[in-house]
Amino acid sequence: MDSPSRRQSKVAEDIAHHAADFIARESNRTSLITVTHASIAPDLKNTTIFVTVLPKEQQEDALAFLKRVRTDFHDYLKSKTVFRNVPTVDFMLDIGEENRQRIDELTRK
Repeated sequence: MDSPSRRQSKVAEDIAHHAADFIARESNRTSLITVTHASIAPDLKNTTIFVTVLPKEQQEDALAFLKRVRTDFHDYLKSKTVFRNVPTVDFMLDIGEENRQRIDELTRK
């Protein structure tokens, strides 16, 4: 797999920061939703924002919330960025981060 271009990495990083700001404003704070990173397609048309949720029991509710506000976040990106075309947005749970935390926990024992 090719490594992302410098522009692609910069755009993904900008989107992740905007997503964190948006979620901090819009969430009801019944759970802690943390943006871990974003990935964007090479054509910059689609982006996936990866999040972790605490407590774990709130993961499904938090993901449902994020999927409901995708259009609002897209509009937020339009107002906060200078992208010619704002990418289509999707949110996913960051399972890799969850696995890393579990490995850390096991190695401490």
